[in-house]
Amino acid sequence: MRHRFKTLLDLFEYATAKYANRPVSDYVDGGCAYTYAGFREKCEQISGMLSTFGICETDKIAILSENQPNWAVAFFATTAYGRISVPMLPELSPNEVENILQHSDAKVLFVSRKQLPKVSPEAMERMYLVIDLADFSLIKTDETKYTCDGTIKHPEPMDIAAIIYTSGTTGNAKGVMLSHRNFCANVLESWYAHKVYRKDVFLSILPLAHTYEMSIGMIYPFAVGAAVYYIQKPPTPTVLMSALRQVRPTAMLSVPLIIEKVIKNKVLPTIRGSRFLSYLDEHFPLLLHWLVGGKLMKQFGGRIRFFGIGGAKLDVEVERFLKKCRFPYAIGYGLTETAPLICDAGPKKTHIGSTGTSSYEVSVRLADADPETGIGELQVKGPNVMLGYYKDYQRTQAVMTPDGWLRTGDLAKMDKKGRVYIQGRSGNVIIGASGENIYPEEIESVINNISDVNESLVVSRAGQLVALVQFNDDKINWDLEGQDRFIETLEQKKQEIMDYVNSKVSSFLRIKDVEIMKEPFNKTATHKIRRFLYQDKDGKKKKE
Repeated sequence: MRHRFKTLLDLFEYATAKYANRPVSDYVDGGCAYTYAGFREKCEQISGMLSTFGICETDKIAILSENQPNWAVAFFATTAYGRISVPMLPELSPNEVENILQHSDAKVLFVSRKQLPKVSPEAMERMYLVIDLADFSLIKTDETKYTCDGTIKHPEPMDIAAIIYTSGTTGNAKGVMLSHRNFCANVLESWYAHKVYRKDVFLSILPLAHTYEMSIGMIYPFAVGAAVYYIQKPPTPTVLMSALRQVRPTAMLSVPLIIEKVIKNKVLPTIRGSRFLSYLDEHFPLLLHWLVGGKLMKQFGGRIRFFGIGGAKLDVEVERFLKKCRFPYAIGYGLTETAPLICDAGPKKTHIGSTGTSSYEVSVRLADADPETGIGELQVKGPNVMLGYYKDYQRTQAVMTPDGWLRTGDLAKMDKKGRVYIQGRSGNVIIGASGENIYPEEIESVINNISDVNESLVVSRAGQLVALVQFNDDKINWDLEGQDRFIETLEQKKQEIMDYVNSKVSSFLRIKDVEIMKEPFNKTATHKIRRFLYQDKDGKKKKE
């Protein structure tokens, strides 16, 4: 990348001038197309409207909407002019929306009609402006603020660009303050991980309010003149397959769950159910993987060069299968606090089980590593590290070491080539009866490889390891719940899981009980299970 951006204003002005006539975004089915020049014009218009209502630099502007081209307009109309964006996930509850709007001191809200019912009358009253993101019409205005004296400024690299609220998988929401420097550093990290160009086409399926999609799926392609297409409906398998056929993307971002479902629920059962494919698998595996790889590429539109996987750990068996099929998957690891990249491995640099090496200009180290296992807490330093948590000095200090490194809270080990292997969250570690460190993710990876298992979670209850298991939708008929035959089937499945898992793991990792889950696990935006909700027997949040 020839141009090294210092702020999102630099990036915005460069891209909209250099790629003026190229397409920047649209819906898959059309209806909201922007060229880079048109995008700039709309951003200038929206910024001017904000100024007329007295919205100045450093004022907070919230965005609550599903993915759409105008989401990016709202973001750049805010950040490129020195204001601060507060993106909110569309999955948030009304209570969470209220808390974030209040805590962030937001004065303006860009909102979709679908999300509008989540905004309380009290929040509406506090807002200077509430703007419909579909067409930028005004839903609510405070005419007393119509002063035309809102000022803007050229932001500096260390100015706050966005405050991202996250609860992760545990604890209360925190407002992560990300600077212009943080986002620009991620553009450079992304470029060195995998180069995309102005002719590249992205398909966006993850929420833009999460830094993973925001930085790598929106800001990065914008910086290089690429185009991004959005789906108007929830990305169900049918909708997604149709979008892939229409857009034929060269790049897209995903979470492990999506590709794991494709491989585990469709590809592998098809192989097992076909005599011919089973024969190839046994006698000519290279030919089988060549055939399957070609079919996968076709399913994803036929042009995919970069299929980024992040947000959670990819199942090792699924990764091994993708590698054999030569599918161009990439692995990334990071945190909201690093906007998000820390480690990456491009399609040609992936290594089974690893999240890759540290990203460009980012340093990582292992703190207090166990001399026997080599496992320690991963810590990071670089231009990607946040400014801190908004209005929360204590929690900011708690995650920073005295010498300026960010504590990720993730346990990892590293090989001689600098490749990082995430073992789990430090808060998830279970101490065994004899003091052993038990990483539940290790056991879960074994359970998740059992046929018909969708997801699992291992917790400690009364000193015993218990596996919570959810099967694929069509494998258990819950309409028969309570009947003798249903109970017998469930008990049989529980025993099969216990026998299989306990034959594969060390003695101190053996599970003592299995609970079959009827409902899907409660998850974060990147489909990580909120573990803290399942510590108690009744499934309620454990006491702090």
